[in-house]
Amino acid sequence: MPFHGNGLTTRQRKLVAKLVDASRNLEEIYWRQIDPEGLTLYESLKDSANPGDNALRQYLWINASRFDLLDDNNPFVGTAPIPPGRGFYPQGLTRERIEAYVKAHPDKREELYSPTTIVRWHDGQLEGLPYHIAYRSFLEPAAKDLREAAGLSDDRVFAKFLLLRADALLTDDYSESDLAWLELKDPEFDVIFAPYETYDDGLLGVKATYGAAVLVRNAEESRKLALFEKYVPDIQGALPLPAADRPSKRGLETPMEIMEAPFRAGDLNHGYQAVADNLPNDPHLHEQKGSKKIFFKNFIDARVNYVILPVAKLLMVPAQASKASGEGYLQTTVMHEMAHGLGPAFARTRSGKVNIREAIGPAYNGLEEAKADVVGMFGLKWLVDHDVLPQEQLEEYYASYVAGIFRTVRFGAAEAHGQAEMMEFNYLSEHGAIRREKAGRYAIDFVNMPDAINHLAKELLEIEATGDRKRAEIWFDRYGRLPVELETSLKAAAEVPVDIVPKFDFSF
Repeated sequence: MPFHGNGLTTRQRKLVAKLVDASRNLEEIYWRQIDPEGLTLYESLKDSANPGDNALRQYLWINASRFDLLDDNNPFVGTAPIPPGRGFYPQGLTRERIEAYVKAHPDKREELYSPTTIVRWHDGQLEGLPYHIAYRSFLEPAAKDLREAAGLSDDRVFAKFLLLRADALLTDDYSESDLAWLELKDPEFDVIFAPYETYDDGLLGVKATYGAAVLVRNAEESRKLALFEKYVPDIQGALPLPAADRPSKRGLETPMEIMEAPFRAGDLNHGYQAVADNLPNDPHLHEQKGSKKIFFKNFIDARVNYVILPVAKLLMVPAQASKASGEGYLQTTVMHEMAHGLGPAFARTRSGKVNIREAIGPAYNGLEEAKADVVGMFGLKWLVDHDVLPQEQLEEYYASYVAGIFRTVRFGAAEAHGQAEMMEFNYLSEHGAIRREKAGRYAIDFVNMPDAINHLAKELLEIEATGDRKRAEIWFDRYGRLPVELETSLKAAAEVPVDIVPKFDFSF
């Protein structure tokens, strides 16, 4: 993932370098959130000349832990199972015990369920230690780097955002800086820099990990996104949900950026390599202001060229494999990120309006990724039906989507995207939209696909709208298992990489 700085001024290159310096601090925090013991082992192997130690160190880096993402998070060092609470909770603490404690101490709910606190025992009581205190030794230098980067920026609006984000790191209050981030208009440089994602919290599903990405605008590709931004409110209005569960998106910010990412750190640098993001994740902000969609062009290109297209050639019937394309996959990715911001903003439960993430619990991440996939494809069909996109490209979109499924199911059910797309594959197969041919390859029924997508979109949206945790768990238990036939077919792609390992010009 090279840094193409030839067209930049000396001052701009210094700006990028300073943002990279800031990001390295979030890398340090992420390891400590996910597996502190894994970090200790990783650092202890640094000077080893043993090839086995070097291979182990590389795999620790890929996972940022001792637990194998591709093997349902089973340990590849030692035998201790992965703690569902990672580094966010005391060892042995269960979700049921937290829920019982909060029921007895309702005044503690906010701090224990906060996405930016570490839960710990203190004098026999549970408390939430704020991130900005727990990780201050890394956040202070990160904030200093952001302030110095602001001084190097010729874009006053971007500089203001960096200063606000520096302050937010030391208070855990990201609301003002998130608003400033959403208001950036076609920035030449941008950065993701916050604790946003909750994929790694297997206990409550609410604790956020730190991630960073240094971004340089791809102006030519970004111009193409205006078409999609225009129709966000219309697609929201067309969703198969009651009006009360699909709040209007008119007047909200939906900035979209196609960027090159010459450096990433934290949760954007390990395990599943994201090719796009829809942020911030705060539902209150979504309701009031909107969200930003960022597409990492260099990561999209790598995923398509090294993984998706090779897998498609081996698992799909040739005539349909040839329809899968980088452009088709980019369109499905754009719609996926757009769809993260579509549907209900909150769940309506017996207790009233509740954060969907909190209502669903750990199953939320797989549910939300599936919703984004399926509602994104619903949206693509809507754009085709309304002559926004050409009818003749619809099969290309479906072929690219299914090729992406075959790529992602190889992660298994321990990873949210793998769990989501395994469920999608099983549902679409059950409803005749995907079928297995005698030779072990798969074919898409382009006639059945739209109806199957519509019905699946309705199911997933309803689960989120009602915040029905049990319904979500039953749904994924039914559809979230790898079929034997697919497992057999996937062996044909055993030599194709499961994912990329990014190598940057900037060292860690």
